Amino acid sequence: MRPLIHPSIEDITVEGILHALSDPVRAAIYAELAVSHGASCSNFLKISDRDIPKSTLSQHFRALREAGLIRSERQGVEMRNSTRCAEIEQRFPGLVMTIMKAHQIQAAERQGKVKRKPAARQAKAG
Repeated sequence: MRPLIHPSIEDITVEGILHALSDPVRAAIYAELAVSHGASCSNFLKISDRDIPKSTLSQHFRALREAGLIRSERQGVEMRNSTRCAEIEQRFPGLVMTIMKAHQIQAAERQGKVKRKPAARQAKAG
């Protein structure tokens, strides 16, 4: 088996975090891991009423892990995943929380639970 790559906290970058969370499935996985305090990969075979193939799910977890957002440990035939929220909060205070809040707002808008507020118009200087 190949060893799992977990970057040190000093090697985690804002760009890596933003890239990993730019995919809606990865953002949903990370949000769920953050509230559940860890889960196996098989818990995410269905996300937002979509079936996710195991091979695709593995790629999503790899992207999250290599960005430094999660820590994965093999437990028998399963992979146990947990977030590195506390470490990332120390390195980039408020970053992940802000991204997750925006993800929640967007998800609620997509589900029709919240209406999007129109942007405020600025008066033209003239």
